[in-house]
Amino acid sequence: MEFTTAGVVGAGVMGVGVAQNLAQTGHRVVLVDLSEEILDNARKELRNSLRAFAMFNRKAAVDPAEIFEKIEFTTDYEQLAKADFVVENVTEEWAIKEKVYKELDRICRPEVVFAVNTSAISITRVGSVTSRPERVVGMHFMNPVPLKPMVEVIRGYHTTPETIDTARRFLAELGKECIVVEDVPGFVSNRVLMLTINEAVFLVQDGVAPAADVDRIFKTCFDHKMGPLETADLIGLDTILKSVEVLYESFNDDKYRPAPLLKKMVAAGLLGRKSGQGFHTYR
Repeated sequence: MEFTTAGVVGAGVMGVGVAQNLAQTGHRVVLVDLSEEILDNARKELRNSLRAFAMFNRKAAVDPAEIFEKIEFTTDYEQLAKADFVVENVTEEWAIKEKVYKELDRICRPEVVFAVNTSAISITRVGSVTSRPERVVGMHFMNPVPLKPMVEVIRGYHTTPETIDTARRFLAELGKECIVVEDVPGFVSNRVLMLTINEAVFLVQDGVAPAADVDRIFKTCFDHKMGPLETADLIGLDTILKSVEVLYESFNDDKYRPAPLLKKMVAAGLLGRKSGQGFHTYR
C-alpha cells in the first residue's frame, strides 16, 4: 500500500464516506473537523453505515469495529502532518476553502498531494493559495462514496501529469477508477446535473407537477435509478444551492440562477435526507 495514512478534512456526508472507504481498504485515516459535536455526528453516521455495509456483505466478513478503529477523529489540524495524501471535503464556500488550504499547506509535507472534493469550485484557484499548485487536483466523489466505482478527477492549470498519476494510484487503492476532465466550473457532471436539478425545482415551484411525479418521469421514462429531486435530497439541498450559486457567479449566465423555491427550502432548514425533509420525507 503506497498511501498508509490519509487525511480527510470535513466530517460531513462526503467526508465520512471518503473516510469509510479508506478505512475499508486498509488505510489509516485522520478525519478532521471544527468541533466535537460535528465529529460525534460523524461517528454515529459511520457506525450506522458500517453496520449496514456488514449486513449486506456477510460473505466478505466485514468487521465494523476493526474498520472504525482505523479512523482517528480530531479537531487538531496538526495531526494531518502524518498524512501521505489529503482529501478535502469542506463546504462549497471560497472563504472557508481558502483558509483550510493555507493551513494544510503549512502543516503537510511538501510532497503530499491535496485532492479537492468539490462539485463546482475551481481547482486552479485552490492551487493558487498553496505553495504546491502542481500537487493540487480535483477529486469529485459521488454519494454514497463507498458504493460508487467512478470518480471525476479534475486537472487544474498547474496540475502535473505526475499528480494525475498519483491520484489514479490513490483511487485504485480505494477500488475506484477515474475519468480526468479539465477545470471549468461544475466540470462535466455537475454542470449538467445542477442545471437539471434546478430546472426540476422550477417545475415544482411553477406547479407543473409535484416532486413525486417529476422524479417518477425520470425513473420510468429514462430508467434512472433516482429522479432529480430525490438526487437533490440525497446530496443535500444546501449543497445544491451553493453549487448552483457558484455556477451562476462563475459563468454570469442567467440559466444558472437558483430557483427561489430552492432558496426558500434551504432557509427553512429543509435540506433533504440529512434533515429528514426535502422534496420527500425521510422520517
